[in-house]
Amino acid sequence: MTALDFTPAPGAAPFPRMVLAQAGAEVRATLRNGEQLLLTLVIPVLLLVGFSLAPLIDIGGGSRVDFLAPGVLALAVMSTAFTGQAIATGFERRYGVLKRLGATPLSRAGLMLAKTVAVIAVEAVQVVVVVVVALSLGWHPHGSPLAAALLVLLATAAFSGLGLLMAGTLRAEATLAAANLVYLVLLGAGGVMFPLSKFPSGLRHVLELLPISALTSGLRTVLAGGGTLPLGALAILACWAALTLGLASRTFRWE
Repeated sequence: MTALDFTPAPGAAPFPRMVLAQAGAEVRATLRNGEQLLLTLVIPVLLLVGFSLAPLIDIGGGSRVDFLAPGVLALAVMSTAFTGQAIATGFERRYGVLKRLGATPLSRAGLMLAKTVAVIAVEAVQVVVVVVVALSLGWHPHGSPLAAALLVLLATAAFSGLGLLMAGTLRAEATLAAANLVYLVLLGAGGVMFPLSKFPSGLRHVLELLPISALTSGLRTVLAGGGTLPLGALAILACWAALTLGLASRTFRWE
């Protein structure tokens, strides 16, 4: 082919380019959605400020903000990767957005990867905001930021898979109700605002296996206690990620 030969070369764009383009569209849609921003950013910040300044819960001694900050970071991850993504994707399927995407070269795996990349981008903004607010309230984090980042990435995969599994199999209205219900249940029973030690021992052992509990306890181990990498929490999150993403990839429907 010469330099002056402009013969078209039809074909799909490279897979990474398609994923990044879709991820960019997902981020822009999230930033334009007021309800999404309320769920993913405003609510966690309000919970952090309110429960840090007011003695509304018994944390068993120690700094209130040191206990709450890791839990609120975990809540922010769950609100974006699971609740917000499940609801948005469910209504995208209802309104035919996913059906149109299904007619493009973007594969099902590519769509899920793009949504996960978009979630990570939004989470980066959340983490910065929550950390700044927590530091202003007197938070003194310890430990390795890399260990905390690894926990967040694994939790993002687990929650993203769960959200896509729900959105890809349920009707949009059912996804909206179920995602909000799960959000509220995990907020109260996942160790975010209340120590799991307050629950009966039998129930506590079950709750510790939840992804939000593993993320919260892992972040507290690293950031509040300055501990080493929590292998137990990592193993739980890895199992949830493999299970939910595997099921979502098999059951997700475009319409």
